[in-house]
Amino acid sequence: MREFGYQRVHEVSGAVALRGADPEARYLGGGTNLVDLMKTGVERPAHLIDVRELPLGRIESTPDGGLRVGATVTNSELAAHPEVRRAYPALAQAVLAGASGQLRNMATVGGNLLQRTRCGYFADTTQPCNKRAPGSGCPAIEGEHHNHAILGASAHCVATHPSDMGVALAAFDAVVHYETADGPGELPLAEFYLPVGDTPHLETALPSGALITGITLPPAPVAAVSRYRKVRERASYAFAIGSIAAALDVEDGTVREVRLAFGAVASRPWRARTAEQALTGGPATAAAFAAAADAELAAAEPLPHNGYKVTLMRNLVVAVLTELAEEAAR
Repeated sequence: MREFGYQRVHEVSGAVALRGADPEARYLGGGTNLVDLMKTGVERPAHLIDVRELPLGRIESTPDGGLRVGATVTNSELAAHPEVRRAYPALAQAVLAGASGQLRNMATVGGNLLQRTRCGYFADTTQPCNKRAPGSGCPAIEGEHHNHAILGASAHCVATHPSDMGVALAAFDAVVHYETADGPGELPLAEFYLPVGDTPHLETALPSGALITGITLPPAPVAAVSRYRKVRERASYAFAIGSIAAALDVEDGTVREVRLAFGAVASRPWRARTAEQALTGGPATAAAFAAAADAELAAAEPLPHNGYKVTLMRNLVVAVLTELAEEAAR
């Protein structure tokens, strides 16, 4: 067992100062991902900074009608919050679709955003992996990749991001707030995760040592009619093989606004902007939904054993948007 230091903090400034003094330290929230990676040797922090008791555990309405969610809010608290369930139901559904109740009771919002891929080669330190050991290679390309990326991957990494929550946050234009030694900052979720490119080990645009303090959900009336659908290989406690967060506003059979984000198809939650653009102003029909999905998935580059995801995602788009259109027509 490798020894490591541990310190619990009660102030954001103190947490950031400790991290700045020790670049090998890691922030510890619920530990539902980090501790597992420490057990396997993927993560080897010299010091853990426990942030669970920081004053970041509230969910509050913003003056413009959105929501601010603190970084230490647990996944269970987020999914159960009445305003989340009312104004952003797909977000509550996405959180409930992830992991078990026990894990949701521990996992934090900030930690969920930073969880690492579940690619088996990444988790196995006896195997090469460009995300874990830059320059060592990506054995998934020629090996086991049935649940790997079909969009936005590269020759250096084909792993997917595992978050359910992140997919809904991407659909609703969430903004990530953080604190550094130089003061506070923020990143739209669309800019938070970096493209894979040739540096898959660089996963987010967070400045070095930054501590996530919360997320903001801007007001989005369309989000009140939204849904999260997750397809997985067993009924519960499994990561997605494909998922979708969708919101739809229809008037007189015409799409006024639509939000779409895909999960388990890329290294980050995938905002389906091409499909959104194709649908806006057009008919809310199954044929239009299918054509929009095809436009989005035209950029897919599946590997030999994960091409099924293209069909899966197309069917998800049609099924979920059809359900929302029928709900809007009632």
